[in-house]
Amino acid sequence: MRIAIIGAGAMGGLFGGRLTVSGQEVSLIDRPGPHLHTLQSEGLTLETDGTAHRIPVRAGIAADVTGEQDLLIVFTKGPDTVAALQSCTHLAGRSTAVLTLQNGLGHAERIASVLPTARLLIGMTDWPAGLRGPGHVASHGDGVVKLWSADGAEDPFIHAVAATLTAAGLNCTASPAAEVAIWEKVAFNAAMNTVTAVGRVTVGALADSADGRRLVREIVEETLAVARARGLAVEAARVHATVAKAFEGHRNHQSSMLQDVLAGRPTEIETINGTIVEFGEACGVLTPTTRTMRDLVRLIDGAVGAT
Repeated sequence: MRIAIIGAGAMGGLFGGRLTVSGQEVSLIDRPGPHLHTLQSEGLTLETDGTAHRIPVRAGIAADVTGEQDLLIVFTKGPDTVAALQSCTHLAGRSTAVLTLQNGLGHAERIASVLPTARLLIGMTDWPAGLRGPGHVASHGDGVVKLWSADGAEDPFIHAVAATLTAAGLNCTASPAAEVAIWEKVAFNAAMNTVTAVGRVTVGALADSADGRRLVREIVEETLAVARARGLAVEAARVHATVAKAFEGHRNHQSSMLQDVLAGRPTEIETINGTIVEFGEACGVLTPTTRTMRDLVRLIDGAVGAT
């Protein structure tokens, strides 16, 4: 396949590197800066479970990539989605599929606003990845990908994409229940990201706080209540098990939202807690704790924008 990865950070680098090694024709698209320069000049350093490999990759800004692609995979942060897709419209033809594996909700609608005729796929992944430096992506352990069409319809290309990702070692399943997995991950992120970001604490410090654990549980339950009101068969036990696993095995981890706050960058609060609150209002489900954490992170974001 001809595949363009839009957003070549940690997750984009992990997927792009593995897909390149598996023999796909991959282009990594990112904004100008040291990371992109390193990808272009030195290639991608992909470190998995402590072993690093240098992978030659095609990388550039959107204008550097030409030709209709079979698949666009979107890994940008939520607020950057529309602008990123607008720069990539020349890569999308009538048969191009667009797969969003971004955190949060509402991405399919944003993509469709820019590429209304694209074959749109939604999905989630729990592969771990982080940037160690420009051009250097590190991952540890395993993960999965779950995906399906945004409109719920069966499409043979869904299975072709899943097979391509699995052949690259990314453990992908094509399943109509992908939206359930998306919402369960959103429940986890809405709780863990916001509480650690507002408290400026690691996962371990959150685990050691009874108040913190209560906030996490309330946000998870509120989010899942919204999902159920939208007709999704989400399971609280799965989400709470994921939280417990993070509390036990990732005590030193800083959530992505906490990293954004500490670095003075805008967060993804609107595509996570913000959208949960909006959907809750639409279906009559109250989300008081989720709303409060949204408002607190908005306050932090506003302070960042004012500096």
